[in-house]
Amino acid sequence: MGQKYHSKLVNASEIIKKARQNKYAVGHFNINNLEWTKSLLETAQETKTPIILGASEREIKYIGGYNLVVAMVNALLDSLNITVPVTLHLDHGQSVESCKTAINAGFSSVMYDGSHHPFVENLKNTKEVVEYAKLNAVSIEAEIGTIGGEEDDGVVGAGEIGDPKEAAEMVKTGIDFLAVGIGNIHGPYPKGWPGLNFQALEDIQAAAKIGMVLHGGSGIPQEQVKKAISLGVSKINVNTELQIAFVSATRKYIKEGKDKPENGKGFDPRKLLKPGYEAIKATFDELISWFGCKGKGKG
Repeated sequence: MGQKYHSKLVNASEIIKKARQNKYAVGHFNINNLEWTKSLLETAQETKTPIILGASEREIKYIGGYNLVVAMVNALLDSLNITVPVTLHLDHGQSVESCKTAINAGFSSVMYDGSHHPFVENLKNTKEVVEYAKLNAVSIEAEIGTIGGEEDDGVVGAGEIGDPKEAAEMVKTGIDFLAVGIGNIHGPYPKGWPGLNFQALEDIQAAAKIGMVLHGGSGIPQEQVKKAISLGVSKINVNTELQIAFVSATRKYIKEGKDKPENGKGFDPRKLLKPGYEAIKATFDELISWFGCKGKGKG
């Protein structure tokens, strides 16, 4: 058992079950720094929306380590008086050890991504993570098939479609939700992208009967996302879309010369980062509206 914090964090098991039963999806948004985390939590509270904060191994290293990420999130939950359900989730944990490290630090949910291994090894490792997670009341996400594009941890997936039989086997391990490859990719979607494979999603959902996770949620057309939700997707991962919104707002601020010393200390990081901060909040609010989870964190 790892170090314990006085924490308001919850695991995502009930959040995802509720979403699947009521045909909406909870947003998983990656946290890239303190401002990112604060803007997401503030907007979740303002809109009474449950939220899953995701951190990949690279993001965790950039921020300063597992313990610092947990301490930062817990401190913000207290200082901002956050009362909506909040999960802190390890995104694309690449090894059993990284999942255990996150659990020991105080993450309330982890993803073990063994999709780059043969299925037998993926299944074996997932079972080990599930066993350890359940001892600590932590929820678990696994993955079958692969998500196209490059993950934040540098792993590149070719975009293989998930196998329903493998999905059914994976569910038997005791996982709480399942990421599947259905033609989705990480990062911006290229021209000529054929769209999500809804038949594959239907087949996998029929076999697994569990909340599905749609990775690469940035840039998928709204009507496709809504259809995926109707077919069992209960968690949608977004990172690129918020990054683009942040950069666009920051670029506009700089192009307008507001960061120049002669313009009233516009170079102050608190002023420089504010347009991006507000852009994150606005994009988050828009996305949760059509995910259907907005307002679902009440009481």
